[in-house]
Amino acid sequence: MSRALGVNTWVWTSPLTDAGLSELAPRIAGWGFDVVELPVENVGDWDPGHAASLLDDLGLARTVTLVMGEGRELVAADRTTVATTRDYLRRVVDIAAAVGSPVIAGPAYASVGRAWRMTEAERRSRYAELRDGLGPVVEHALASGVVVGVEPLNRYETSLLNTVDQTLEALDGLPADGCGLALDIYHMNIEETDIPAAVRRAAGRVAHVQVCANDRGAPGADHLDWPGFRDALDDAGYRGPLVIESFTAENATIATAASIWRPLAASQDAIAVDGLKFLREVMR
Repeated sequence: MSRALGVNTWVWTSPLTDAGLSELAPRIAGWGFDVVELPVENVGDWDPGHAASLLDDLGLARTVTLVMGEGRELVAADRTTVATTRDYLRRVVDIAAAVGSPVIAGPAYASVGRAWRMTEAERRSRYAELRDGLGPVVEHALASGVVVGVEPLNRYETSLLNTVDQTLEALDGLPADGCGLALDIYHMNIEETDIPAAVRRAAGRVAHVQVCANDRGAPGADHLDWPGFRDALDDAGYRGPLVIESFTAENATIATAASIWRPLAASQDAIAVDGLKFLREVMR
């Protein structure tokens, strides 16, 4: 099937601003992308009305990513922290609805980089906490026509949800039409022993997909089984876009958070342009 292809503005900048989007969006459209992905690091960084108007004019669809920075926690945290995190997530839902994104995607459970040991009983308890914490956000998302995509991360970035199977277990009981999995092939390459099989196990619950090379470079400049991944997404019933997510080493904060210590391509533009060319061919 033909699939829409997108790119996250993190390839070039962080945090996203109105000025940054105004500069990037025409280039993204000119290269032939269908979708631009908009991170909400903090509410107010960019204006959804401005973004919607700009992207409408350029013919670009959009997706929204949530950002779990320090202090954003839905599990193993005090009530105030959980409440403020839930409020942030609801506001990201509102931004997605306003800008025209069908999804918010990201690790909507704990701050990136937070990890701790758990017994199996403790893990089950934390999953129950997550369902309790995320439930009201999912209800708000359903009412807004938005799906919450919960992203498992690799073991170096979290200890709570690393695999598709863990995430399916954690989300069991939350409505599938309001909450699903956000799959990122970078993390899957570390944590899944069989990526296509893992995708197929998530059939019916894949809400969003992000892609890059195994080292966060341009898709295709890697060892990944892209035809197998493509076929598994089709079998799993996923009809949404594939969005290239990578980061720039030029921004100190994001480079440290994503462990980007060296250039991953000839240029940041090349991550997008070369990745788009490859994905167009492999997804055909």
